[in-house]
Amino acid sequence: MLFSLIQNQKVEADNVKQSQIILGVTVLTLGILSVGPGICATEPSEVDANSNATGESFARDEGARISLLSQRSENFSLGAVTESPAEASEADTLAKQLSNPISSLISVPFQANEDFGYGPSHNGYKFTLNIQPVIPISISKDWNLILRTIFPIVSQHDLFYVENLPKNSPLQPQNRSQDGLSDTTQSFFFSPKKPGPFGLIWGLGPVFLYPTGTHPFLGTGTFSIGPTVVVLKQTGPWTAGALMNQLWSVVIEEHRSSLSQMFLQPFVAYTTKTHTTFTLSSESTANWNNTPGDAKWTVPLIFQISQILKIGKQPISLQIGGKYYADSPRYGPDWGVRFALTLLYPTGRRPEPIERTGFVK
Repeated sequence: MLFSLIQNQKVEADNVKQSQIILGVTVLTLGILSVGPGICATEPSEVDANSNATGESFARDEGARISLLSQRSENFSLGAVTESPAEASEADTLAKQLSNPISSLISVPFQANEDFGYGPSHNGYKFTLNIQPVIPISISKDWNLILRTIFPIVSQHDLFYVENLPKNSPLQPQNRSQDGLSDTTQSFFFSPKKPGPFGLIWGLGPVFLYPTGTHPFLGTGTFSIGPTVVVLKQTGPWTAGALMNQLWSVVIEEHRSSLSQMFLQPFVAYTTKTHTTFTLSSESTANWNNTPGDAKWTVPLIFQISQILKIGKQPISLQIGGKYYADSPRYGPDWGVRFALTLLYPTGRRPEPIERTGFVK
């Protein structure tokens, strides 16, 4: 009876923590919605390697988004609406730019991931909210610098919990839940504005891992650096490519281990005429320093669907997806789900005002 009461109290505490995280993210999202349009850069429109036009309207990353609505309007009216040619062209450009990790598009994705099957009991689960602002900077006539940052907020439970552990075990008491910030990753891609040979779009530069984890179980305890590169090609509605980075620790906290980790993200995306994008990808990680006998690779197969919408004058992308882990280390996850909201801020010069017919007020 006492054990059941303690368990119920832990569950209630976990629910309160998750509610606080969700409330904070909601407030942050509303704040960005209110001030976001003011940060849009303006520069002359020109065709480049990162989009159909630099002056027209990425996100994780990398992938695709889904519509939860069948019709779009400035106030989400259920009445019938039609898109003007200009709006259709803008939405199509945004959808294709989102499939390109180094496009000339300011975006602020809020990507929520829930993964299941962790731990010795395979009952553990992990919620990760990745806040991933992407900022393109024109540094010369021919080159862009794409700054991509990932701030992960994590709430994980029973990843290290061992059932039926003897009371006299040195592992008692077990820390069953951890909540807080994980390590921050920041990438700098130098990318030419015009496509390279064979129409390839590419970018390369350094990547940094900052030890911002607020709990030993949430971070590596290392400051790490390494190279990152992305190569892709866009042909008609298709986008295919891969993003990769390798990190090595250069500063290690006391009592922590060195890090040697590779991230590999191949992807292929198809965008329809209704601005819906279907993406198949993997976000694989190899930890080369894993102990012998334990798998070094974590290989999720991810299928995602996304849709371009508008809230008022603010273009957004909604995404939903599922994950199946084809391989993972011992006590790693089995499957997961993803939902993302991405705020979009085209960086080009705005066109002259035209009569709006595509969105109902």
